[in-house]
This record gives sequence, structure tokens and C-alpha cells, in this order.
Amino acid sequence: MSEPLALPVAIATVGVALVSGGYVIAVGDRWLAAAVAGRPSSLRRVLAAPIAGGALAMVTSRTTTERPDGPGWALAPALLAALAALALAMLPLAPGVAPADPDTGFVVFSAAIAFVMIAVFLHGWSSNATLPLHGAYRYGAQALSFQIPFLLAMLATALPAESLSLVRIVEAQASLWNVVRQPLGLPLYLVAGLAVTFWGPLNLPDGHDLAGGTSAEDAGIARLLWSGARTAMLVAVAAMGAAAFLGGYHGPVLPGPIWVIAKTLLLLALIVAAGHLFARIRIERFVLVAWVALIPLALLNVFISGAILL
Repeated sequence: MSEPLALPVAIATVGVALVSGGYVIAVGDRWLAAAVAGRPSSLRRVLAAPIAGGALAMVTSRTTTERPDGPGWALAPALLAALAALALAMLPLAPGVAPADPDTGFVVFSAAIAFVMIAVFLHGWSSNATLPLHGAYRYGAQALSFQIPFLLAMLATALPAESLSLVRIVEAQASLWNVVRQPLGLPLYLVAGLAVTFWGPLNLPDGHDLAGGTSAEDAGIARLLWSGARTAMLVAVAAMGAAAFLGGYHGPVLPGPIWVIAKTLLLLALIVAAGHLFARIRIERFVLVAWVALIPLALLNVFISGAILL
């Protein structure tokens, strides 16, 4: 087991990881958008775009609706960001180093993912408008479909460790990463991760066909906060995927934290690229695929993983 970091150090570590990860996502997203559109942009402009966009949002007036739930509207991005921070706090950074190390870190991470549905639904419901509420119900259907394969894919990684501690799960990959033991696990996790963060082809609650969905009535600082909270959750999902499937801090030559960052950036690159390389699908098709294909494949992955260990 590892010793948890001191509380101020843990908070600072998680905060820096979320903010820097969000900036990397914003830069990568803009660069890929320009590249796919055939409009290459200068590196300086791409690096400055997230800062300029954030500054513009800070001075833009936010919109309002008739009789909104003001506290709920403000709480939604804070809740989503807090869930991302809680999930990331479970991540081992190096041998004996982790922001937090509960014996049931897997359960804590799973609970954080489950509560994302509450944050998204609250965000869509609080504005008291039709399109945001429609987006909220979409995510409800989406969440009920992805949570089972997502958790089953993660559960399979706990079998070799014989523990629900994420530190133990990473330690169990010292000789062989779970992506090799469980080749179905990482693809299933990434698909479900796209759904968790409603990114790219699975950006259904905030889709363009709903004029922004749960964010249709957001403007200015409200839109900036929601976007930041969503990218924070994306960082948490990618970092946990790196720990659970790619061995976390295990790797030759380089220090453990460098491997954690490199593997997280690799998964972030795959997820962000999916947003530009795949078309958004319809909610009914995703629900059908999740129940008919993803859940059986996730169960098969668990059974195969268990059989290998027997």
C-alpha cells in the first residue's frame, strides 16, 4: 500500500493535473479541428486560442431563462468538476505515491462515474428550458446504457490484483499490462469513456441537433465552467484508463509520474481524435449497441479474465 499525500499537496496535485489536462485538450481539439478542415493554423495561435476563448467568456454576459433553478444551475458544473477531482485522486502516480489510497478506490471511482448522470441532468433541468431538458433526458438514457459495460470493463482489471484498491491494480501490472491480458477491456473502456464525458460521436446531451442541449441556454462564464468541468472529467477518465489498462507508472528508464502523464496523453489523444474522425450517432442506436453488444462483450471480457486466472 502507498502513503496518501498530505491534503494540501494532494489538492494541489489534482488541481494542477485537471487544469493542465484541460488546457492540453483544448489545444489538441483546436489543432485537430483545423487539420481535419484543411485549415492549418500556426502553433502560436493554437496555443493562445484556449486562453483567448476563456478571457472572452469571462467578459460575456450570461443568459437567463424564465424561472430557472439558479442554485442548481450553478451547482451542476461544480459537481461535475468535483467528481472528476475525486476520480483523479484515486490515481497512483508512482510506487508508494498517490493523492489518496483507500482500499476500495475502485468503488470510489465507480461512484464518481455514476454520479456524473446527476450533474448532467441537473445542468439540463435547472435552466427550465425545453432543449436543455431534452438533453438531460438523453444523457439519462445514455448513462443507463454505458454504466454497466464501463464498470464491467473496470472490474475485470481488479481480478488479477484480487483487490479493489487501484494501487494494487497498478502493482499487479508490473510484469504484464492489463491491455495485454484483457484485449477487449481497453476498447470497451474507451467507448464507454466517450459516453461518460459525452464527447465526440457520443456528445448526445449537448448535441448540435439540440442547439447545444443542456448547454443551449449557457453563455459567458456559465458555458466556460461547464466546458471546463467536462474536460476535467475527460482527464480523469483518460488517467484512470492509463492506470487500469496501461500499467500506470510502470515503464522503463523514465520516472513513474512521467509514464502516467505519457499514457494519459495517449488516451486523451485517442478520445479527442474520435471527436473529429467519427460522426455523432443517434441516441437510440447507441442504446441498442450498448445493451446488445457492449454489455455481452464486457461480460465475456470478465469471464475470460477470470478463466485465465484459474
